[in-house]
Amino acid sequence: MANVAIIGAQWGDEGKGKIVDWLASRADIVVRFQGGHNAGHTLVVGNQTYKLSLLPSGLVRGKMGIIGNGVVLDPEALFNEISRVREQGLDVGPHNLRIAENVPLILPLHSALDKAREVARGKHAIGTTGRGIGPAYEDKVARRAIRLCDLAEPETLSHKLDELLLHHNTLLKGLGAEPFDKQELLDRLLGLAPKLLPYAEAVWERLDEARHENKRVMFEGAQAVMLDVDHGTYPYVTSSNTVAGNAAAGAGVGPHFIGTVLGIAKAYTTRVGSGPFPTELFDEIGKGIGERGREFGTVTGRPRRCGWFDAALVRQAVKVGGVQGLTLTKLDVLDGIPELKICTGYRIDGEVFRRLPAGLAAQAKAEPIYEVLEGWTQSTKGARSWAQLPATAIKYVRRIEELVEAPVALLSTSPERDDTIMVTDPFAG
Repeated sequence: MANVAIIGAQWGDEGKGKIVDWLASRADIVVRFQGGHNAGHTLVVGNQTYKLSLLPSGLVRGKMGIIGNGVVLDPEALFNEISRVREQGLDVGPHNLRIAENVPLILPLHSALDKAREVARGKHAIGTTGRGIGPAYEDKVARRAIRLCDLAEPETLSHKLDELLLHHNTLLKGLGAEPFDKQELLDRLLGLAPKLLPYAEAVWERLDEARHENKRVMFEGAQAVMLDVDHGTYPYVTSSNTVAGNAAAGAGVGPHFIGTVLGIAKAYTTRVGSGPFPTELFDEIGKGIGERGREFGTVTGRPRRCGWFDAALVRQAVKVGGVQGLTLTKLDVLDGIPELKICTGYRIDGEVFRRLPAGLAAQAKAEPIYEVLEGWTQSTKGARSWAQLPATAIKYVRRIEELVEAPVALLSTSPERDDTIMVTDPFAG
């Protein structure tokens, strides 16, 4: 038995959804272990396009999906997503989707606080999705979160709402936002309970059974290493640990159970929202990459900032994320660009770095050091073997391997699930 954890190796939006979907055909269970509905995975299956935020991507393949305790769950967003995919023909219900009974819930007050804070930050806004992810994680750490299991205990729920509103209404009033009424929230949650509780279980038990039965489990990460709350470009990060090490805590399994760690990176770099981006392009090349790559956030709808491949950044993600194999996506977007650049490090105040420093001021000063490679004119779109790639494209991929210090295990050449070259099998262990 070999399991696989999939994480992003840049700033998110690397095409994890397609890769999880492609590999899920060989898994038995797919687990989301962190993040919330600020994640966005787009899966193209024939003439259908599925846009998932909370649902594990493996559900599209008919696999068992699990939402782990490391996720923060907005119940209404979940049911809206389930309704949407059901309309597209997917069968989703408690028979194939299980949710950790101890998962923290995102409430309307979390979103209200998230948005009010961003307004108050003004020009220093972080660029959150405004969906309440950060405030929900704050409540989890502060031990005042409403968890899924609380919906089965009305008295517990009522008491916990008192404490929650004492905190949040004080903050909301201070930010000039409307406070929330306890009875309205209580009625809302009790109304959701009969719909949501059938999905709840101690998912750690199911995963332990899977271990004994030698079932294959895939752990699906959201966002990416450089958005990790500890290891990313803080404070322009998400509110959870996105590295593979968190898959164990976020699912309720031991670290030995995680298996192979697969990092996903685009053949170039993108970022949504604010924060440092040393290789960002502001010219026609950057604009062209964005247009060909259809670079718009699945969740935010915002245009993604585009730039050259940053090998120093991905190397850093490989090291802290424990990445054993890299999946390179969207190679075809670079077709026809005569000259390509790869960032190998940064120059900051005259000093050379092979990593992006933790300090915000230092990150803002980072000037990329580029290596120039020859591009290719032949189309790589839809290639499914190395033989279908031009020699210069292969050279580009090999150079990335050397610089990031990790082998390329999979290569994706279009949004279609089968346009993927498998170099090594992640499930081989």
